[in-house]
Amino acid sequence: MRSDSIHTFLTAFKDSAEVQTLIKLTLSKSKLVNELKNIYVKPVLIKNEFKLSFTYRFKTNDRFANYSIAEAIVEIQSYIEESRFLEANLITESSSIKLEFLKSKKWKLTETQKETIALNKADLSHNREKKRLLSDSDLTWMYDLGLTNEKGEVFKKAQDKYKQINHYIELLKPDIESLNLNKNIHVMDMGSGKGYLTFALYSYLQSKIQESDQTNESNVYVKGVEYRADLVDFCNKTADNCSYANLSFIKGGIIDTPINELTMLVALHACDTATDDAIYKGIVANADLIVVAPCCHKQIRREMEKSSLENELSPLTRHGIFLERQAEMVTDTIRGLILEYYGYQIRVMQFISDAHTPKNVMITAIKKHTVQKKNEEAKEKIQKIKAYFGIQSHYLEELLAEY
Repeated sequence: MRSDSIHTFLTAFKDSAEVQTLIKLTLSKSKLVNELKNIYVKPVLIKNEFKLSFTYRFKTNDRFANYSIAEAIVEIQSYIEESRFLEANLITESSSIKLEFLKSKKWKLTETQKETIALNKADLSHNREKKRLLSDSDLTWMYDLGLTNEKGEVFKKAQDKYKQINHYIELLKPDIESLNLNKNIHVMDMGSGKGYLTFALYSYLQSKIQESDQTNESNVYVKGVEYRADLVDFCNKTADNCSYANLSFIKGGIIDTPINELTMLVALHACDTATDDAIYKGIVANADLIVVAPCCHKQIRREMEKSSLENELSPLTRHGIFLERQAEMVTDTIRGLILEYYGYQIRVMQFISDAHTPKNVMITAIKKHTVQKKNEEAKEKIQKIKAYFGIQSHYLEELLAEY
């Protein structure tokens, strides 16, 4: 016999879904023996039809399904009434409802009213593209990384980081949508640091595969590469706590890390020629998408200073700060042309507001042609730029000399 607490909980779930105020529902504390650890439910629009998207989180992988409201109620009801999960949490725009199975063998319902929910609202009647792109089906990693409290509310001190993470996903969205999501996605994040953007990318890629086709069996595999062992350990513990079986972190440097399968390579703020190492690894591995945010451009600046070549721009570069900025543009322009030479189509955009850092350029490169079909026009432009600024060699060119 269904308890009053279960009936109230399921009614609240149904009502919030029907009026589209549902934000998320989570089932946890699994008693199942098939390694199903959690179920996450969120509202989605699929071909302009309101659905409830289920993420079944197993120990080694995620499975997805999209249901109508009626189908979702039956699914959740079976898991709760049969006590296959001992805790359920429902978050709506106005309240937080917790259902838990006590040692006394009774269900307890706790409801907290809220004026606002700090993260996503569930209004699907307007353009969803303007909303935050990160899925809120599992925000454990945001809590573990110190961005939110236990209720999922972003700390005031973490607002800038939270905005940067979402801006990062917004920038990558067009390129990610061009990828073939009907196959496994393999990502390497070089220099992953504390993992903010790595976790965000993993979460977003999982949600994109989930939304692309409910019967899709492809999956996302993300590996962060970081030289600092303490950060590697921390990120692996966080991934394990989130049950992200396909997200892992290893200790190492960019150039020395072996790559087997690669769909996407990311290297953000890799200093000086480390960005070239990352681009090189991506090109040689035939990555479909390469994303870099260069930092420091010492190699080309030294080349320009060494040549002291006089030309029409000499008055602009005689001051150190202007020379530095010119070297940055020349370095990244040549990088872009090298990517074009090897069959990539590039975009250059602002990554971080220049109010926070001048190192704010992001380059994304989508593979358009095979290596055999090289862009000779791009190569000619590279040679002209090098001659004009007195540059003998670009490090990325040297890396790719035999390729």
